[in-house]
Amino acid sequence: MGRPPDPARREATLARATDYVLAHGLAGLSLRPLAAALDTSPRMLLYDFGSKQELVSAVLAEARRRGATRLAENLPADAASPEEHLRDIWAWISAPERAPFVRLFFEVHADGLAHPENYPDRAEAITGWFQTLGATFRDIAAGPDDTITPTLVMAVIRGLLFDLTTTGDRHRADRALDRFCELLRR
Repeated sequence: MGRPPDPARREATLARATDYVLAHGLAGLSLRPLAAALDTSPRMLLYDFGSKQELVSAVLAEARRRGATRLAENLPADAASPEEHLRDIWAWISAPERAPFVRLFFEVHADGLAHPENYPDRAEAITGWFQTLGATFRDIAAGPDDTITPTLVMAVIRGLLFDLTTTGDRHRADRALDRFCELLRR
């Protein structure tokens, strides 16, 4: 009879696998190098996660969870306006130390467009932020079930992140955020 699943080992492996993917990306991810980096075997990865795709899905969910948790923890509770919230989010998410999350975010979206079958929960990369952003922007939301405001905020941030990541032009991206904030004030 096989060894029973060990949830603690799985969680520890998931945390380390997420760190690995954030550092190295998903392109060309192979179980053998990943297992070696995690000091385990490909067989144990499959035992814990069922398949490579399930492992990738778990890693992506964990990366999203980390990002949403860290964002919520780093948003000042005393920001007085939607503009201040937006500026705080932008400062936090566009900081150089968040670059691994941003790269992974865009890598998954690009690959998901070409291979949607590999990302059955890809919409969560967008909708997973609704709760955090909805609470943050409740002052300008159309109601308690508003998903349009978080969609708009996420679209602006995502677009500016793509621009910043692609061009490296921090000044222009920051100025574009300033312009959007001006529009919010109207």
